[in-house]
Amino acid sequence: MDTIFNAFGFSLLLLSVNHINSSHAQCLAGCTCTTNRHGRSLLCMETAISGIPEDISEDFTKIRIEKSHLTEILKSAFCRFKSLEHLWLNFNDIAIIHIKSLEGLGNLTELRLEGNKLRSVPWTAFEDTPSLKILDLKHNRLDVLPEHALKFLPRLTYLDLSFNQLTVTSKDVFLRWPLYDAALKSGERETAVPNVVVALHDNPWLCDCRLKGFVEFVTSVSPPIILMNSYLTCSGPEHMAGKYFHEIELKACVKPQATTPSTNITMPLGANVTLTCFAMARPEPAVWWTYGLKILRGFHEFQTRVDEDTIKSELVIPSLHLADRGVYTCTANNFISNASVSILVDVKSPDGSHPLSPAFPAAATEENIYIDIRIAKQTVYGITIEWYAVMEKPSETWFTIHFGRYDTPKKELIYIGPGINTYSVTDLLPATKYDICVTLKNQAPRSGQCIVFVTGSDMSEMEQREKLIHIVVIVLAMVLAVPAGMYACTTDTKFYCFERGMEMWRNWRRAEQTHKPGEGQGTFDSLQAASDEGLCKDSSEGHKTRRRSQDRIQKTKLDRKPTTQLY
Repeated sequence: MDTIFNAFGFSLLLLSVNHINSSHAQCLAGCTCTTNRHGRSLLCMETAISGIPEDISEDFTKIRIEKSHLTEILKSAFCRFKSLEHLWLNFNDIAIIHIKSLEGLGNLTELRLEGNKLRSVPWTAFEDTPSLKILDLKHNRLDVLPEHALKFLPRLTYLDLSFNQLTVTSKDVFLRWPLYDAALKSGERETAVPNVVVALHDNPWLCDCRLKGFVEFVTSVSPPIILMNSYLTCSGPEHMAGKYFHEIELKACVKPQATTPSTNITMPLGANVTLTCFAMARPEPAVWWTYGLKILRGFHEFQTRVDEDTIKSELVIPSLHLADRGVYTCTANNFISNASVSILVDVKSPDGSHPLSPAFPAAATEENIYIDIRIAKQTVYGITIEWYAVMEKPSETWFTIHFGRYDTPKKELIYIGPGINTYSVTDLLPATKYDICVTLKNQAPRSGQCIVFVTGSDMSEMEQREKLIHIVVIVLAMVLAVPAGMYACTTDTKFYCFERGMEMWRNWRRAEQTHKPGEGQGTFDSLQAASDEGLCKDSSEGHKTRRRSQDRIQKTKLDRKPTTQLY
């Protein structure tokens, strides 16, 4: 009987030894695998590995890989480790986290990514980690904290975002946190909600109006949210740098306003001229000057602060020349919108009389030139138009841009000097019908000199809006030769463009299959062709004028000169 028990005990010992040897055999080279009452652990320190091999044991409860030069977390990188509770990937070179990198980690309670190179985090990835309680992201390069960031982190007890590059964030990031919402409801029911420690210090916070709500939230925060360091400081703007959040009171944001003491200046030839513009906005606007003439000279701009919200910009034109005549536009821009004011500069001859060629010459009655106009470029924020015309004296010919909403009788006038044939319009409203016209000098718009366009629908997020615009481009760009998320036609149009556009797009797709290499298709001519096919009806007079001018326009394209765009 003793012999039987001894044999049985020896067998168990052999099985244990084999199990231990098998476990060690499945550990990564250069790493250490251990087992304790909490489960099995994998520790890799300063080991050059690119990922987790598939042939190692899947029963780890803790994986710690540090200083091992990992550069990214791939899709489903740890999905085999169903029992994994602690994942430490500190001090690597991780710059990318796949949106499905945490797939299968339903039991994960701790994720540490300190000291990596993350500029962004796919926050929706945490939908796969419903049990996560500790998230450590300090000492990375995060510069954005979207409003939905904490949506899938309802059980956190520790969140560390310190020592990143966060400058502006919204209080809604925390107000929309399920944990915060649960705390508000628990106050009504008098039930306890676990506290969560949040670290937000040592970020370069930009304390302007965009941070107003967040500053108010931080200064009034209370459990269940507890700040590790409540003394958050401002890094900018300059007059706010170094101040604590509880020392400042921020105002609401204000869109830009641009004004000038004088919109019309006439000075003698050779005089020094200083143009002045006051730009008021909150936050502080960017201010710049644009000049309608193609010949640009070394002017100097000086900016001084009038008060917390106002900047004075001065443009100095030394020794006024005839070529300096024209319209100078001062533009102020911040994240809300932009505003501009124009100043007309004219030059007198030494005897005090006006030169023979004034800044805005009177329209000659004999000049009835057809102007070919198109949309040359489009972004989410605006469009750039381009036009062509054949003239006897192009170096002396001025143009006028008429721009505004389609249903507004009074349009904004922009004067464009000789040598320029492009103009950009920004800050367009969504789902709005506009028209823009180009005329000779100060003439009224004529048939065929305008483009009517409709901007795309507004979306809640910029990325969604860009996606919508792209879809419209696919449908209409080849029909209208307009690289934009908008429909475009000439002025005397009846808006059935979309239905007609879809039909023509299908025809174009069929023709594309038989299109031979080398058969170029100019976008400018495509707009003409679309109009001729009836997509946008012209009046008979405009149609005839276009035919008469076609040969002259084609000749002009061959002689086209470099242009300067206004932004």
